[in-house]
Amino acid sequence: MSADETIGVERLAESGRSPTDVKVSPLAVGVIVWLASELMFFSGLFAAYFTLRVKTDPWPPPDVELATVRASIATAVLIVSSLTMHFAVASSRRHDRAGAARWLSVTLVLGLMFIANQALEYVDSTFSISSHAYGSMFFLMTGFHGLHVIGGLIFMAAVIWVITGRTSRAPAGDSVEVCAYYWHFVDLVWVVMFANLYLLR
Repeated sequence: MSADETIGVERLAESGRSPTDVKVSPLAVGVIVWLASELMFFSGLFAAYFTLRVKTDPWPPPDVELATVRASIATAVLIVSSLTMHFAVASSRRHDRAGAARWLSVTLVLGLMFIANQALEYVDSTFSISSHAYGSMFFLMTGFHGLHVIGGLIFMAAVIWVITGRTSRAPAGDSVEVCAYYWHFVDLVWVVMFANLYLLR
């Protein structure tokens, strides 16, 4: 047994628990496995994007004009939402349901701001999904990511409803942490997507 494992066992002994008392949330395991499959899905999108980028000249086409500054601000908003989500998790670990709900609400508002910017980007776009290969990949990648963000917002709203219900006995910590796994994943995917679509053109 390594030193780290020994320390871990000692800490469990001090808390009066045995290693078999430590339970892993089935929901957390399920979400992590699902996120692994989502990672493969987005990897496929990026692979298609890079393949088309290598084979298409010019890339992007001349008619492509993106609101890079506005998208940068939206990206910063999404990154801040990861921080507020972290605060929600910290509150839930302290069994502070009200605090967790407040931070989740702030995160939800920031996510809505991000989605609003994406909708504005589509309305102001100088090209469409059928204009060329770049347009197809741009709308496909950002569209699927946007759907994941919307899914995360619905997930967040459900968690807020669950942990603030008067008769709810659902463990706030597990619910918020699983929601955080998903949200941090969505944020990370966007940062990579933003770098490739808006900055490394």
